[in-house]
Amino acid sequence: MRIAIVGGGVAGLAAAYRLIQAKHDVALFEAAPQLGGLVRTFEAGGEPLECFYHHIFTTDTTIIRFIEELGLSERLVWKDSKVGFYRDGQIWPFVTPKDLLGFKPLPLIDRVRLGLAGLYLRRQDDWHRYEEITAWEWIRRYVGRKGLDVVWGPLLRGKFADQAEEVAMAWLWSKIHLRFASRKAGVNQKEQLGYMMGSFGVYIKELERRVREGGAHVETSMPVKQVTLGEDGRADGIVLANGRRWEADAVIVCVPSEHFLPMAPPLGEEYERRVKAARWQWALCYVLALKEPLSPIYWLNISDQDTPFIAVIEHTNLIEKERYGGLNLVYLSNYLTPNHEYFSMTNEELDDLYLPHLTKFNPRFNRDWIADRWVFKGPNAQPVIRRHYRDDLPDHRTPAPGLYLANMQQIYPEDRGQNYSLRMGEQVAAMAIEDHPEG
Repeated sequence: MRIAIVGGGVAGLAAAYRLIQAKHDVALFEAAPQLGGLVRTFEAGGEPLECFYHHIFTTDTTIIRFIEELGLSERLVWKDSKVGFYRDGQIWPFVTPKDLLGFKPLPLIDRVRLGLAGLYLRRQDDWHRYEEITAWEWIRRYVGRKGLDVVWGPLLRGKFADQAEEVAMAWLWSKIHLRFASRKAGVNQKEQLGYMMGSFGVYIKELERRVREGGAHVETSMPVKQVTLGEDGRADGIVLANGRRWEADAVIVCVPSEHFLPMAPPLGEEYERRVKAARWQWALCYVLALKEPLSPIYWLNISDQDTPFIAVIEHTNLIEKERYGGLNLVYLSNYLTPNHEYFSMTNEELDDLYLPHLTKFNPRFNRDWIADRWVFKGPNAQPVIRRHYRDDLPDHRTPAPGLYLANMQQIYPEDRGQNYSLRMGEQVAAMAIEDHPEG
């Protein structure tokens, strides 16, 4: 079978790899100059680093399996994470039950309610019951108004902005359920996070190498203009942006929904409605290389409306700074609506907006600490999971036989991430093989 794959992110690469292993002819086309999608890297202190911070949990079994299969297990390390919460002008440790009991921005009874809610959700396996209620409503009802105002409200608003109150509890269940499962047993309940030494770009490059060596035709910087159908209504190829046509027995499209419909043939009112129903937040990562550490925390959540970013991720509090020439690497993270003013700002304007706030986390900070800085923008980085999300979820199998869609809109109830994109790529490749008339 000849299969054309549109989009060389994590899902597209996984699909190509499995199809090559099954002895099919694969052609992969990516609009960007490199493969990997949101797992692309740059060089910081002489070492590759992700443009958008990444780590994995012990529950991310698909990516762990891929890493093992690719012979890269020795690159995967597991570290105890250091999580904190910035509130009322102070950094509060926020990992163990003891940390929670000491979190004074909440009254003691609300700290207890917050902890009990987390334990309860950890033990709930049936996520379907949370599809009909918003996270905002559930937290207010079971954790309380103070827990919503101080902890979960700022986190939800930071992630989803004015859509925060629409996010389904099924999404929050997934975040809490899987994250707690990644913690060690016992009173301390330390969280274990996984990282690939040399960046997650290591396994992306190995996947690309195996796909190419397996005989796949791979082109980067090559957008796809159109998916075509034959007289029988089946997908029979694609038209590239330069006008070339590429014939195929099946087409797998792994691009965001807004880019899919313009290239797709008519797929019927209901399917197109589902594709158009996707709402997205975009990512903005401002990355600093500092001569001094900013804080002792790896992942610092911000509960402060005056701070213009939602989290501070100090990568070198997870992975030793010696790998990066002794520099301290810090991400200032934001999820924003696509038309947000920050995306039109110059890097210098972002400097002036962001940097004055770093003294909140370290009063000694000054701009002389900055050895370098980079700004990365990630479109379609976070789908907004609303109530009854399944009613708006497009199937991987489109109404056009032989045409498949696989993107982060379709990862549910889990949150988007490398693990689930790899799983999705495997699944859609299996569908294409199963559905082929000669299969």
